[in-house]
Amino acid sequence: MANILKQGQKQNLTKLNLEYNGEKDGEDQVENYLNIVNEKIGFIPNVLAAFAKFPKQFEGFTKLYNSLMLGESGLTKLEREMIAVTVSSENHCFYCLVAHGSAVRELSNDPQLGERIAANFRSAELPEKQLELLNFTKKLTRDPSEISESDRTKLREVGYTDRDIWDISAIIGLFNMTNRLASATEMEPNDNYHNIAR
Repeated sequence: MANILKQGQKQNLTKLNLEYNGEKDGEDQVENYLNIVNEKIGFIPNVLAAFAKFPKQFEGFTKLYNSLMLGESGLTKLEREMIAVTVSSENHCFYCLVAHGSAVRELSNDPQLGERIAANFRSAELPEKQLELLNFTKKLTRDPSEISESDRTKLREVGYTDRDIWDISAIIGLFNMTNRLASATEMEPNDNYHNIAR
């Protein structure tokens, strides 16, 4: 039997050469932001390192991400991360499954929850509210044209407000975008994520 190579982060952030000679206005702000992230969590996530090559895109991405994932919302941080893992599971996005699976482990203090959601969220013993949340997440990811008022009604019936439904939908949209970018460029997750909350 052939040897299986030990898995791990490859040297490049992506399969693309992201070096370019174009406009880089805003590099100082990017560097400051990355230094703060590194001080806070001990490493720089590869998605930020990749976006850092394009300061204006970096600014837009980080503002949207922080607003949706860390900003004011009726959703808990754990619910937001559960959405990220469910979307990433549907899209088979290795980067986001690893990164956000680690966040689910950390926020839930449950070493299995992230993997259960990644494999099949229905295998996790979730309360009805979160089960409906992830049902909606899966449907909007797989069949967006099939969403109807009945889907929104189900979310309302378990306690989500219309503002929550807006946030849920925006987070689903964000991760469908980042999943596609990560998959298209074969972005590698940081090795650090594999060890968080184990």
